[in-house]
Amino acid sequence: MAVPTITERPVRRPALSPSRAGDFKQCPLLYRFRAVDRLPEKPTRAQVRGTVVHAVLEDLFGLPAAERLPETARALVGPAWERVRAERPEFAELFAEGDPEQEEWLASAEELLDGYFGLEDPRRFDPDARELLVEWELPSGVLLRGYVDRVDVAPTGEIRVVDYKTGAAPRQVGEAKALFQMKFYALVLWRLRGVVPRQLRLMYLADRQALAYQPDEAELARFERTLEAIWDAILRAAKTGDFRPNPSRLCDYCDHKALCPAFDGTPPPYPGWPEPDAGVETALDRVD
Repeated sequence: MAVPTITERPVRRPALSPSRAGDFKQCPLLYRFRAVDRLPEKPTRAQVRGTVVHAVLEDLFGLPAAERLPETARALVGPAWERVRAERPEFAELFAEGDPEQEEWLASAEELLDGYFGLEDPRRFDPDARELLVEWELPSGVLLRGYVDRVDVAPTGEIRVVDYKTGAAPRQVGEAKALFQMKFYALVLWRLRGVVPRQLRLMYLADRQALAYQPDEAELARFERTLEAIWDAILRAAKTGDFRPNPSRLCDYCDHKALCPAFDGTPPPYPGWPEPDAGVETALDRVD
């Protein structure tokens, strides 16, 4: 039985996604730049490669089980790149016409897919859902929204939530960030189906490592209160536009550093609270 979604109901207010919640925790001003101002960010080759790999894995599970082979996955890379590039024209700017680095980049995507096959055999099961959009409104009014890479359901009804990571297994801070994302998905699926997922599985394709975590109901209930607290803090900042910067080493990688007052920059005028579709994750938000 497929996990239900709530996509037909019109969204009445901004939603909280794992990426945007993570942004606010890291730096409230970064949240504002992304969710409120919606400032453009230049995608990196690593980010777009992750999007392509995710697209291939989604396509792979659309094939009959016997065809889910490493060579099939490699053959899907080129068509997936063409499709992703057509859907997001700005991605075409990553490579000039005839750039030999594009072939190397595509080959690196194939290597990541080889890493996936080193972690599991996709011929042995059929996922319940892949690239699944899920939404749930908490009793407090917080609307949660996110995309789940894959949901597996055992014959006994146990649920496994799977997330593909195209980077290497992280250190403690990065692992906590990834686990935050997975708990978010587990909470929404629990509320949608009334069943706590048995396992949250993170698959790091670059170094062929998999991390598994087993949540429980009490933990997810506490996490729900954490999300409500984050949302309350966002709404308090939204009233005045007082989204304060939180300088850290991550600032060196921020596209908006020049606009940050912590570095003598000036943010654009506060445009006010955004339209109801704010909080929707893009393809780049859903990969590492």
